[in-house]
Formats: sequence, C-alpha cells, structure tokens
Amino acid sequence: MKVLVPVKRVIDYNVKARVKADQSGVDLANVKMSMNPFDEISVEEAVRMKEAGTATEIVAVSIGPKQCTETLRTALAMGADRGILVQTDDEVEPLGVAKILEKIVGEESPDLVILGKQAIDDDSNQTGQMLAALLGWPQGTFASEVKAEDGKTHVTREVDGGLQTVALDGPAIVTTDLRLNEPRYASLPNIMKAKKKPIDEKTPADFGVDIAPRLSVVKVTEPPVREAGEKVEDVATLVEKLKTAGAI
Repeated sequence: MKVLVPVKRVIDYNVKARVKADQSGVDLANVKMSMNPFDEISVEEAVRMKEAGTATEIVAVSIGPKQCTETLRTALAMGADRGILVQTDDEVEPLGVAKILEKIVGEESPDLVILGKQAIDDDSNQTGQMLAALLGWPQGTFASEVKAEDGKTHVTREVDGGLQTVALDGPAIVTTDLRLNEPRYASLPNIMKAKKKPIDEKTPADFGVDIAPRLSVVKVTEPPVREAGEKVEDVATLVEKLKTAGAI
C-alpha cells in the first residue's frame, strides 16, 4: 500500500501570531515556522502503518515556498520515504491545494491519502473533503483510529454524538484528529538520513492548475482583549448580575 501524506508549513503553534500594522494579514517576518500539528499526526500514522507492514511506501507532499523543503525533511526524518515540493510563493487556497493533490494522486496512484483535518493558520478544514470530491473517493474525516483490514480502511471518527466507525473501500481519503496518535520526535540519525532522501520539485504550472485566489482578505484584526472577571458576595448577587448583563 502506497500512502500519500500532504504536509503544510505554518507558524509554530507555540508562537503568538502578530497582525500586520495595515491589517492586511499575519506578520510572518522572523517567525518560527514548523509542520502543521495535524499533519504531524498524519505522518506518524502513515509511519506506524509502514512499521506494521500495512504500508510499503510513504510519499510526503508540500505546497508552498522553497522553505517548505524543511517541512518535508521533517516528514522524511519521521519516516517518509520521499518528498514532493510544489513550489509557489503565492498563497494557495484549499481548493487550489486539492486540485494540485488530485493531479499528484493521478501520477503517484496511492492507495491511501492521509492528511490533517485542518491547518492551524486558516482553520479551513476543507482540503481533505474537496480532494475526496474531486477524486470521487470515500472519505473518513476526524479520525481517532485507523485500521487497514480485509482490503478496507476502517476509520473511527469523532462526531457530535460520540464515535462513528466507517469502512472505506480503497483507495480512500482520511483526515486525522488530535486523539489519533502522539507524533514521534525525529532522532538525530534519522534527521541525517533524511538529508539524502529525494525531494522532487514541481510548480502548479506543471500540473496545469490555476491557483488564483477566489477570496480576498478584507481585514485581519487581533481578538478583543479579555476583560477581567468580577467577584460577587453570594449566589443571589451573581444571578442578578447575570440578569442585568443579559446572559440569562
């Protein structure tokens, strides 16, 4: 089984994002970047499948600027076999990403595509679903458990009412949730080995995909500052305060 794992380069989750002075977007200058945490989970799951003998090859894909090579190297150090960088300095919306991935799937013919359910920079939660629609493949989203048995991919997914398990005929799309696994740290020997693993470089034009944005950002603002709480003497006062504040 060949597994395709898209990974995205985003602001590190430990870094507090800063809005540009002109409110046109988020300031990325001199900001630490890393792999999207949900994508780390998808890479880890693919590696575990390979260690279990279910997967035979893991191909990591990233779409973005040249610096995305570092993100791919991280995936390779975790256990991916090779990488594909679709280089562009333009911001690519989820539909554009899905269309590029559709073309890569056509070339690579993977049996399974595992990707994070969303990226922590835009929180769109769209790419996996759009890719499944473009390919006409079954999908298991928000996966908290993935098992490959009897030629099917069994996905336990988190829904509002609890857990739902679906059996997907391959090939299929799976998007990962937080509780699926705990990603490993890449060891120094594996980091050194990753430097020798191949990364193919492409551009959106190579796939004939138009990545022109369909949305325009009107304004980006900081969230409102949280106001301090207020202590009250008793429950009756609390209820009165809630009433006058319009909370109940």
